[in-house]
Amino acid sequence: MDAVNDAANDTAESVPGPPSTASAPAEGGPGHKTGSRLYPRVTSFRSRRGALTATQQQSWDRMWPSIGREVADERLDAAAWFGRDAPLVIEIGCGTGTATAAMAQAEPHLNLIGIEVYQPGLAQLVQRIERERIENIRLLRGDAVDVLENMIAAESLTGVRVFFPDPWPKARHHKRRLLQPATVALIASRLKPGGVLHVATDHADYAEHIHAVGMAEPLLEGLNEATGGVSEEHRGTAPIGFERPVTKFEGKAHRAGSAITELVWGKIDR
Repeated sequence: MDAVNDAANDTAESVPGPPSTASAPAEGGPGHKTGSRLYPRVTSFRSRRGALTATQQQSWDRMWPSIGREVADERLDAAAWFGRDAPLVIEIGCGTGTATAAMAQAEPHLNLIGIEVYQPGLAQLVQRIERERIENIRLLRGDAVDVLENMIAAESLTGVRVFFPDPWPKARHHKRRLLQPATVALIASRLKPGGVLHVATDHADYAEHIHAVGMAEPLLEGLNEATGGVSEEHRGTAPIGFERPVTKFEGKAHRAGSAITELVWGKIDR
């Protein structure tokens, strides 16, 4: 896919990657809540809270009631929300959503939900959805682990995408990384058999961590070379595409000489 802008990557404060919108599971197990519902106590994102522009606010007021929701405890009825029954894919940390929009337009047969906390980033995506009349995107504002635990039913997702999550490079912050064993197990439980988890990162240490966690998850099997599979054997049969738009953030990583690691797993069909 062609390069797209990804302005949300500039919203993090001293974070070497774009802000993710999920927390590692809080101590106490699933359902254990601490702190704000929108900004959990232990988070894997840091964002500036900026005001919307007048035009963003106007678009938000028109569109959010139909395409957006806050995190809640109720199970999500995706078919009713989208007005159709179609394979459901979640993107964790959609930022300003330029990549989200491009993928939605390339895959009109899928229902796509973007999860993000940073409202000005979401507002940019809302504007694009309205301007380009993209019908297969819905948005959830809140913590992704909270969403997966409380809003998404088991074996209901065709795909989960996590592109450039915050690596939290300092050792003392590693516990804040999103893709810990408990979170990957949670994602696997929400995928349908044959569903796909696609992760991309430009941080070498985090790539090794994610690889180890994913390979240790018994419900997942590798679909691309980085995970022990052969991508050409699965591209034609996988329920979602393996291609990603190249964002402005990723372009900067390439120019800085950072390698991009793609990790693709499928849920074992037992």
